[in-house]
Amino acid sequence: MSKGPGVAQRKILLLILGGIMLSLSNSPKGYFRTIRKIRQDWKKINKQTIRNLYQSRLIDVRENSDDTVTIILTEEGKKKALTYKIEDIEIKKPKRWDGKWRVVVFDIPEKSKQAREAFRYHLKNLQFHEFQKSVFVHPFDCKDEVDYIVEFYDIRKFVRFIIAESIDNGLHLEKIYGL
Repeated sequence: MSKGPGVAQRKILLLILGGIMLSLSNSPKGYFRTIRKIRQDWKKINKQTIRNLYQSRLIDVRENSDDTVTIILTEEGKKKALTYKIEDIEIKKPKRWDGKWRVVVFDIPEKSKQAREAFRYHLKNLQFHEFQKSVFVHPFDCKDEVDYIVEFYDIRKFVRFIIAESIDNGLHLEKIYGL
């Protein structure tokens, strides 16, 4: 990502947003999925990352009298966290297409089938065209959105992002996207 919080910082923002999501959750499935993801990601966070978030003014850190620390999302942090609410991610359509195709290729193992299916669901939800079962294409800049979903499901080592100048059936894809 260019300018803004890095991957680890987005994970912390996700965890904080996860707390908000837990309080708003209507389904037990969503509730337990959020708890499981928070638990997994929390193990990866260190004090330096929290310090970086504090310096970027996305969180406020308060030390309590009982030697615990309270992390509070600032207004700027809330705006940033909410922009990454996974179900509401969308790819912005520019005024003019740059003529490049964004290709997402993945090979997520069977043991991570749920993550694979969720990833495929999100790509389709973002209007990616399913080129093959594990190859999706989109005409607009979407690296940040794809990176966010990849980090959310912890599938970085199984996913590749390619920017291509041409695809042999590009005219067909252009018709699909109305370009």
